Amino acid sequence: MKKMSPSEAPWADGTKLFIIDTGEWRYQRPTTKKDKCCRCGNCYLFCPVGCIEWRSNYVAANLEYCKGCGVCASVCPVNAIRMVREDGSSTEP
Repeated sequence: MKKMSPSEAPWADGTKLFIIDTGEWRYQRPTTKKDKCCRCGNCYLFCPVGCIEWRSNYVAANLEYCKGCGVCASVCPVNAIRMVREDGSSTEP
């Protein structure tokens, strides 16, 4: 797919932004509650890296490329995605 204008995003050619692997600096990661996911696609649309993958009954982040920004959790309308620390503890208060 050819970019129509220079202002289009770099993923306009059909490739994903899987350019840079996640480093050891990530301190939190998203986890999806499979039974709560309504497959609305908000997390997929708003993920700045494009690492959300569609599974059979839910969506989940590809943790190999996820940077841990938390955008997916903040846009989830049913709170199916929550951020947990890399050590396994919750980042919620």
